[in-house]
Amino acid sequence: MQQEIASSKIDMNKQTTIIRILGVTGSLRENSNSTRVLSTLLEIAASKFSAEVRLLNLRETKLPFYSPSISSADLFHGNIKTISQAVEWADAFVLASPDYHGSMSGSMKNFLDHFWEEFAGKTFGYLCTSHEKGLTVMDQMRTAVRQCYGWSMPYGVSINSGQDLNSNGEIINAQLSKRLNMLARDLVVYGRLIRNQFKKDLMANDLDTYAARYR
Repeated sequence: MQQEIASSKIDMNKQTTIIRILGVTGSLRENSNSTRVLSTLLEIAASKFSAEVRLLNLRETKLPFYSPSISSADLFHGNIKTISQAVEWADAFVLASPDYHGSMSGSMKNFLDHFWEEFAGKTFGYLCTSHEKGLTVMDQMRTAVRQCYGWSMPYGVSINSGQDLNSNGEIINAQLSKRLNMLARDLVVYGRLIRNQFKKDLMANDLDTYAARYR
């Protein structure tokens, strides 16, 4: 699932036909269940709904701890550049995090701290591995994305590892499979609509849209 990340320029005169989805996993655990389920969702989006997908594993591609005083030169070196190119490439995102004391993982929060303008006009879906539904975790990720003018799906997918997966990390809960299919489909459909409208607004002269500040 891990693919080479390359920079790309958006042609504002063309509507998005094939939507590009970046899955971001914030677990630092090797062979984590949230990463496995995220990979499954991306595979569904690609195989059933013709999305172009990439996986960003923050365990493997580490971001330095965010600092507002980071130099401009640092932005063009190492993993910051690699991850920035992936974020720019994406039309939509799926963020996956374990539930750590009712909050997202530190690596996910650090990822969200590094970006803001890059999220505008893009759609986000959420996954959380939790024994308690992970609602506060997904709400916190959703709040951060909203502050960056990103659009969020009105629901998320919670994974209870003990009930939904077998010892090999394979999904055994039909209801979870159904939810993953729904999220993959909705990300493709609504993500494309929102991205195309945002591009139109960027090209227009209308000042009565939040997209005007990104021209």
